[in-house]
Amino acid sequence: MVRLEDIEAALRAKLPVHHLALDGDGRHFELLIVSEAFNALSRVRRHQAVYGALGDAMRDELVHALTMQTLTPEEWANRG
Repeated sequence: MVRLEDIEAALRAKLPVHHLALDGDGRHFELLIVSEAFNALSRVRRHQAVYGALGDAMRDELVHALTMQTLTPEEWANRG
């Protein structure tokens, strides 16, 4: 099982995080992450950046399922 703190630490170490909200049960997670690293990236590239930041946890299947929203700071600010 993966701890929420470990996922958050991995993301913060690899991406400039403006806002991060994470919930999960140790195998299934929901993530909302806001980063300027996502500027000019497609949704697929944004998700790839998150998977890359998580590294071994994703490759070793410690994280079974990850649902994510990836936003730029501008998109975050423009949300209702």
